[in-house]
Amino acid sequence: MTENSSQPKNFCIQREAAPDSGQMTREALATEVASEFGPRDESAFVLAARDTAGGWIGGINGLIHWRWLYVAQFLVAPDWRGQGLGRALLIATESLARESGCIGIYLDTFSPRALDFYRANGFAVAGRIENFPPGAARTYLSKALV
Repeated sequence: MTENSSQPKNFCIQREAAPDSGQMTREALATEVASEFGPRDESAFVLAARDTAGGWIGGINGLIHWRWLYVAQFLVAPDWRGQGLGRALLIATESLARESGCIGIYLDTFSPRALDFYRANGFAVAGRIENFPPGAARTYLSKALV
């Protein structure tokens, strides 16, 4: 990286090991954002689906913050797809969001098939980044609950 500024350089930028080194940035940003928008009141959640033998067959996890539920990860085991489990997990997620006082749910996907699934379940496209990952698109969706 080349710097062309005539100003004296009184700082250093270096790459550090992740993830612990990001803690200072997270804390400082959280403080600054909270001063403008209020505290995140963040809590993590996990919803797991299990078969009758107790084996994991699907799940959703994420965060609840600022009265929105964020779905970070959502997966249904391949053998269980097309049987209503994904829809049941979304319904349980929406129930959790409502019980938690959320006003909406948001998530993102790379999969065109998942995009159709989310739209069929009341989500609307909120944004899209083309070629992320390469050759595909990352689509952001949201669903208002009020």
